[in-house]
Amino acid sequence: MTTPVLTRLLVAKGVRGFGDGFVSLLLPIYLLHLGLQPLEVGLIATATLLGSGILTLGVGVHAHRVGRRTILLAASGLMVLTGLGVAAVESFWPLMLIAFIGTLNPSGGDVSVFMPMEHATLAQDTDPSKRTAVFARYSLVGTLCAALGSLAAGVPTMLGHVFGLDAGTMLRSAFVLYAVLGLVVAALYRGLPRAADAAAARGTPSVLGPSRRRVYLLATLFSLDAFGGGFVVQSLVALWLYQRFGMSVEVAGTLFFWTGILTAFSYLAAAKLARHIGLVQTMVYTHLPSSLCLIAIPFCQDLWAVIVLLLVRSALSQMDVPTRSSYVMAIVTPEERAAAASVTSVPRSFAAALSPALAGYLLGASTFGWPLIVGGGLKISYDLLLLGMFKQVKPPEERSTRASVAPATATLPASSGDRP
Repeated sequence: MTTPVLTRLLVAKGVRGFGDGFVSLLLPIYLLHLGLQPLEVGLIATATLLGSGILTLGVGVHAHRVGRRTILLAASGLMVLTGLGVAAVESFWPLMLIAFIGTLNPSGGDVSVFMPMEHATLAQDTDPSKRTAVFARYSLVGTLCAALGSLAAGVPTMLGHVFGLDAGTMLRSAFVLYAVLGLVVAALYRGLPRAADAAAARGTPSVLGPSRRRVYLLATLFSLDAFGGGFVVQSLVALWLYQRFGMSVEVAGTLFFWTGILTAFSYLAAAKLARHIGLVQTMVYTHLPSSLCLIAIPFCQDLWAVIVLLLVRSALSQMDVPTRSSYVMAIVTPEERAAAASVTSVPRSFAAALSPALAGYLLGASTFGWPLIVGGGLKISYDLLLLGMFKQVKPPEERSTRASVAPATATLPASSGDRP
């Protein structure tokens, strides 16, 4: 059953996803149009992820004092200012500053201050037996809309040709549209109940307690995955396709539209698969083959082979998104959810912030596609470690007997206060 809170969060997720979808493709094109080099594009991508990480850490620590609704409204205002700022300036250092403090997302996925607040709200408003399915719908909506945003990335160029406007003007208009979407998101968040903010005002705690050990370990593993993912953020993959094969932004937008469609519907499959084999197994067993596809891509001489591998990877690589979110929310206490969502996402942002600059350097030195190989190898390492350390740590819905709980304690020796 869809609640009013869930409906608002799903619509807001879709609007943000659409904005992230076209911004992730247009950002490198716009920066190159301004005369920046691939390394500078990578540095700006790094700044966006690093800034998001610091901001998300701050709100995760203080969410219990301010309130989720208030934070979401403030983040929407920052989204508006980010779009207007990128459209207004052309120099590298001001753009770096905007990227660092703003909400730009070069990945095409959701790496932002919005995510932990929405995750905690979704988990609070959802029955545990339906939690993974709800997170799958949440991810589905965001990815479908991001795919539409990728498809729309070619519209500014086409309109420029039709009306005889220069490329710079049309690209800047796209970032103004991003600011308008921020206003739409703010209107949606204003309709959320004030109960969470009232609880915050009473001082309801939202910090890590009994689950801190396993949350910190998960955060470390997720950081390894994110560091690998930072080598293959959508903006830099688009840049590699442009360099290696001369792919236009219109064709790239169409390609990433279809990869987004496949990714979106894979979330529904992930929820069903998780019911049969478990959340951790679903994360790992779908992630491994997608990373092998990533490693194989640079060795392809034909563009069609690259496209096929990208499509196969997109059908598998993100099935861990709703399952990962559901898993984190399941193995902590309700009071820890906002902090756990923040702590597991912040290190991901920090780790992912390091690799785009390295990837930009590698792309500037060679068109072979070294970032794809490095990223795929790191992701495989993450998969194997996650399976080894958390295979026996079951969420409540997977604990059919006491025997299923005992190995979890053996795998992760509980520190004082850890739940069994």
